[in-house]
Parts: sequence; C-alpha cells; structure tokens
Amino acid sequence: MLREMTNREIIEYVKNFDGYLLTNNERDVSQSDFKGRIMPWTTLRAAATRDMVGYFAFEVTGGASVHVDLMKKQINPFEKLRLVRKSMPNTLIQAGVRSNNLFGYRPYSENVIRKVISQFAKYVDVFRVYDFMNHIPNMKVIGEEVLKAGKVFMPSLCFGIGADHTNKFYLSKVQEIVDLFGEDIILSIKNSSAVGPPERISDLIGAIRSEFPEIVVAYHGHNTDGNDLARMVAAIKAGVKIVEVCDHGYGAWYSQAPALSLIQLLEEYDIKPKGLNVDAIVETSEIIRFERRYYAEFESPFRGIDPLVHAHRLTGGAVSMAYEQAEELGLLSRINEIFKELSMVILELGDIWPITPGSQILWSTAVSNILYGRYEQPSDDLKRLLLGGYGPFPFYDPPEWIYEKVFKNEIRTGTSVKRDLVKNEDIQKKKQELEEEIKRQATDEDLALYLLFPRDFVEFIKFEERFGRTWLLPPDIWFHKGRFENGKRISFSDDKGKLHWIDIISTQLLENTVKTSCLVDHHFKTYSIKIKKEKNV
Repeated sequence: MLREMTNREIIEYVKNFDGYLLTNNERDVSQSDFKGRIMPWTTLRAAATRDMVGYFAFEVTGGASVHVDLMKKQINPFEKLRLVRKSMPNTLIQAGVRSNNLFGYRPYSENVIRKVISQFAKYVDVFRVYDFMNHIPNMKVIGEEVLKAGKVFMPSLCFGIGADHTNKFYLSKVQEIVDLFGEDIILSIKNSSAVGPPERISDLIGAIRSEFPEIVVAYHGHNTDGNDLARMVAAIKAGVKIVEVCDHGYGAWYSQAPALSLIQLLEEYDIKPKGLNVDAIVETSEIIRFERRYYAEFESPFRGIDPLVHAHRLTGGAVSMAYEQAEELGLLSRINEIFKELSMVILELGDIWPITPGSQILWSTAVSNILYGRYEQPSDDLKRLLLGGYGPFPFYDPPEWIYEKVFKNEIRTGTSVKRDLVKNEDIQKKKQELEEEIKRQATDEDLALYLLFPRDFVEFIKFEERFGRTWLLPPDIWFHKGRFENGKRISFSDDKGKLHWIDIISTQLLENTVKTSCLVDHHFKTYSIKIKKEKNV
C-alpha cells in the first residue's frame, strides 16, 4: 500500500500511525558486521518472509554497498535493487546516502549528484541522507532530486555527546533543514557511534517535537556498546515513529539491535506491536541464521560489546575495522593508545562526528600520529577537511599549529585539494570514455555507476560479460576455496525459479594459469584464469 502513495501521503501515514514502525537495515548489518559481503542469494532467500513482517522500509543499498558490490563483483547495484523491489512488493526500499559524498568517500560535483540520485530514485522509495559535518547545505542537491522524483526525503542529524552537542545546536540544524526543504520530510537522528544515555536521546527528541511538532522523527542507532535497545525504547516513548533494527539471526554486534528483542522489551512497557508479523521475523532469522556460516571469514575476529566506543566514538563498522587494521600494522597491543590519540584528534579537529567519511579521516590521522609523529604525515583527505572541503567546522576551527604542521610550506588556498571540489564533470565526455572502455552504448545507469567508481565499474562490466550473472551462485559456492573435484555438479535456481547446473569436467594448473572445463546447462565452457602463484606451492 505504501508504494502506491505519494511521498506526502507516506509521511502523513507515519505521522498518524498509532504505534511505532520498524525499518530493517540489512545494508548496515552487512557493512558493519560482514564487510559488505552479504550476497544477493541470502538477501533474496529472506525477501519473502521479510516482506510479510510489516516493516516500514528495507535498507538494502547505499553506504559502502554500492562500491563493494562492484569491487567484489557481487552484483550490479541496480540489478540488486530491481530484484529486491520485485521480491518485496509490500515494503519500501531505502538507501543510505553520505551527503554530497553519495556512496563514496569524497565530495562529488552537483551534476554528478543529480545524475546518480535520479537513477537510484527509479527504485528507491526512501533516501536517508546524512552529512558527517552536519553541514546541511551539503544535502541540498540530493534533497532537491529526491523530492523532484516524488520520493521520501529523510535528512539525518549526526548525533554526538560533546560539550557543544546541545539541544540548541541540533534545533538550529533542524531549522536549517526546514528552511531548505519544508516539513514534508522524515527527520532522522543518526547515532552511529552508539553514544549517549537513553535520557539524552529522549531529551533531544522531546525538544525537537516541541519546537517542530509537525515533523516526523526517526532513530538510527548502532549497538556497539550493547545499550541501543534502551535508547530505542526511550526514543519511541519520546515520540519517535520509526526505529532501525536487524534480524536476530545475524548482526547486532556493530550494527543495529535485533527487532524481536526490541518488540519484547517494549511489551514490558505495555507498548504492543501493531501491524507486525512476529512469526515472520522469527522465520526470517531462521533462514539467514544458517547462511551466516558462509560469511564467517568476513566477520571481525574482535566481536563483542565495546563500551570503549564512548571514548573513541567510532561508528560500528569502523570499530570492527579498527581492531583488524591495528593488528595488520602490528599495533594491536597499542590499540588503547590509538583510541586515546583518536579522542584527542577528534577534539582538536573541531569535535566533529567520526562518521564516514569522517571516521576514516580521523582514524587514519590518529594511526599516522602514533606511527610518524603528530600531524607529520597528513593525508590529502585531512588537508581537504582543514580547507573546508567538506564544509565549515560546526563548533570551532582547529588550532593554528595544526594548519602549520599539515601544510608547512604549502599555500592553504588555491591548492588542488580545494580546487577540484566545485568543478562540474563533463558528463558527455565521461560517457564517451565509458563507451570506449565497454565497446557498447552506455545506459544512464551505466553512466551513473561509472561517475561514482570509474575503474571498478568497468572491471565489473568486463567480469560480467565474461562470466555472466555470477551472483546467482549460492554463497557456499561463491566463497569456496580450492578446486572443485572433477565430476562435481553445482545446481542452483535463478531469480525466476529456473534450475541451472554447472558440471565440473576438469581443473588444471598450468604454470600461472588455472584452466577449468565445465558444462553450464549442458553447454561446454572453458575458462583460463591467471593467478599469482604462491612460493613453495
């Protein structure tokens, strides 16, 4: 029913709904807990039962998933959207967008933003958009395109607990949002760092609802410290209409808290679920619980609740990666030293929010400071941040000594770091480049993905042209290591239910090439793949 409504009608429906609504955020679960590697096979296996739950929305794209899907050759992001949208006709499809960084890590030009959002708006019903500097003008172009397409715009405020992170500050940001987009929006509180007591969340939401009573409020949090269920209960009791959850079959470490746990806890407060099929929640988790084993290698070995997040304030996915990167650098024994340095860096760099891409900038700066001395080897992203390339610092500018260390003899203004931020792309020229690469006419969807990630998109297209729709393979086959035995039959169904077979005939290692012969639906195929041969193998 919701998909048949206009964006205003959807917002009115939420506003007048007698109870709370849930959004299932598989995209964030995949990114925060499994490095973005949840395959379409698993998503589609759970689609029918998820669609029966009565979720307000299902977030399946955005964030890092667009890039990971291309980079790891998992699926064309638009094909995934088409498949999920078809498989979940009763649920709105949601995307997480990193402001003018879109699904990447750097600001894109205005014409690129318009091109990309207009293509995703064909399949996405709700755009949850945040800016890690809470610089509202960075959302302007996206909001315009979302509203132009008649979709639901959900601007999000990054939440923090520093001395300057007051109700007054956040209310001023809500006012900026209303001045730009009006009140036909859903306002989200984004607590990706899993900080703040329930009372603080309740107080902020109460202040927003008092000052802007017509605005619908949602809550997006992470469960890194193990306390987000309490924050969600406080949010709902304070008047939030939508909260984001995961399936209890997987997730719940660095991503969202489980839907069923929240429902059970709310019932203790005599807040009953309305329009939710609890049996379908259980059935969904039973389906994906057994799939989880295939993704074990992508889970952080440092699982578990992390109360240290209250000090370093990293987002869920960034926390899991921080431990692993520290181990790779031989710094795991010094992780608390890095976290202490990170806390100092955050305060020195304006007490901003360590949320993508800010989390990468702040974390890499802290690690660099430990390895090479404080601000001795700054990244280009740090320079861009200091030059205002992501927006003005919200509370205070970093001290002068940091600028002197970072730029040394460089001229701060007029550098290439800042110059390339406002220049529009020659999209027609980019289209010609793409068509030369892929040797065919490019669609608008092709162009949108190329503008985002040129090299990885071209490599994905060439991969798919050679091997076909490999996302159809079950994850136990996709992630299989080593050779398949001769005579092995792999069977699977496609998205239309048609059964397919791959019969392995032979696999040979010839110097640095693996040659595999097989029958694909009884058609003979031979694939030769060059590999980097390990020493002593």
